[in-house]
Amino acid sequence: MIKDELKKLLGDNFEEKIDHPTVEKFGDFAIRGEVKIRENKDLIEKIEKIAGFTNIFINKNKLINEAEKIGGGEWQKEIENVGKGKTMVIDYSAPNIAKTFGIGHLRSTNIGQAIYNIYQFLGWKCLGDNHLGDWGTQFGKLIVAIKKWGSKSVEEMSIEDLENLYVKFHEEAEKETTLEDEAREWFSKLEEKDKEATEIWQKCIDISLNEFDRIYELLGVKIDYAYGESFYLDKMPAVIKLMEDKGILKESEGAKIVEFKRMPPAMVIKSNGTTTYFLRDMATVKYRMETWNPDLIIYEIGADQELHCRQIFETSKMLGWTPQFYNVAHGMIRWTEGKFSTRKGQTIHLSEVIERAMSEARKIAPNNDEGKIKAVAIGAIKFNDLKQDPKKDIIFDWKKVMSMEGNSGPYLQYTYARCLSVLNKSSIFNLQSSIKNTEFNYSEDEEMALLREFYKFEEKIIEAAERFSPAVVAEYLIGLARKYNEFYAKFRIIGENEEEQRLFLTERTAKILKIGLDLLGIKTVEKM
Repeated sequence: MIKDELKKLLGDNFEEKIDHPTVEKFGDFAIRGEVKIRENKDLIEKIEKIAGFTNIFINKNKLINEAEKIGGGEWQKEIENVGKGKTMVIDYSAPNIAKTFGIGHLRSTNIGQAIYNIYQFLGWKCLGDNHLGDWGTQFGKLIVAIKKWGSKSVEEMSIEDLENLYVKFHEEAEKETTLEDEAREWFSKLEEKDKEATEIWQKCIDISLNEFDRIYELLGVKIDYAYGESFYLDKMPAVIKLMEDKGILKESEGAKIVEFKRMPPAMVIKSNGTTTYFLRDMATVKYRMETWNPDLIIYEIGADQELHCRQIFETSKMLGWTPQFYNVAHGMIRWTEGKFSTRKGQTIHLSEVIERAMSEARKIAPNNDEGKIKAVAIGAIKFNDLKQDPKKDIIFDWKKVMSMEGNSGPYLQYTYARCLSVLNKSSIFNLQSSIKNTEFNYSEDEEMALLREFYKFEEKIIEAAERFSPAVVAEYLIGLARKYNEFYAKFRIIGENEEEQRLFLTERTAKILKIGLDLLGIKTVEKM
């Protein structure tokens, strides 16, 4: 990586930040202050000191060499060494049983899968864990609703039927307060393995999993493991004993809690003896540590669960589990008047969004088959999410979600298809062989702008991992695509004296777009 070579020239004691200038005329790297740097003509073309900065211009041949390496075996080996020997577990998607897969769960699924892909690309051993919400007092509510208002047998119900019954429970509970007590009683029965309660619960799970599998197939997502909260029920006693042995389990008004110095306490067991989500999550950490021994555990869940995650991480340290923990804490997708609520029936079903996106994709690519239409539609939905800082809230806006222009997935897919079209029109059949025998002489600004983007790709992948933000890769790809389209608009490529060197820029752009979109979980299309 060029930045690493530059750091060696600056010396071991150099600690200043090395940035890329936002204005290209100021070079490839900029360092605040006047900095001494050892000479290396193979790496550095020139150094300028302007307005309190040291601006460094990288040698053109070095830029070409770095571009040639991208995607090759040497480059792949170098980038895989970043995470070699390390294991990462990521908790993502985690839809709730008996609720449709809403647009709200899209963020966790998309961001989590992209982070998984990025870490895997960097050589980490990655384990994706879909922590399904299949336990808790909400199932007591659902059982009550099914028994009181279900118009058909559970086996015949769809996931929409289950969700509607859940909404109805909350509507009726506002008028009849005893319903909440009934729900708690049924959840207690479920915890005691009551036959009727368990049968209804299992049927709800089966209905839900069939629907989730359909959605994941549409999104092109495959998660390694899918353990529901119920999987950890028999593992909770060992956690309670460990908490007791460590002396961190306290009595409080009949309940059992863990106390913290700078946070509210976490409830482990309620005063009525039922277990909590927190206890099941601690059993989950114990299982992950004993099964996979990870160096890093990432939680890709909503920002409204930030306190919960901090309590889990702190309790884990108290119990002696010390991998690096990180919660991406993504922002919510909201209506203009507030966040979605399944209780009130205010959810947008992801299947509806996909259908609408497919309809829009047909308008911009009417001659394509359904497979390509689907790739464009899903790409639009995913990129709309991934291009944004995970921590920020998104206001749900149909026009922005479905935008097929500019800063969008289809724009990147179209640029990739354009690159392939140029390459296919050329009569140079062995481009790689031709490149080796060609002395490039890039002199145009648009050509150099592309060369100065290629080498940054590796940096951006590593930065995306360090910041737990696929948006870093998304933003880089948009910048690259814009530079290529500016280059394409200005110059002829096929049949010109500069054909080989311009085909090289085209081929490198296509390769980077393909790798980058793969990392984001977005399919490329060869023609649009």
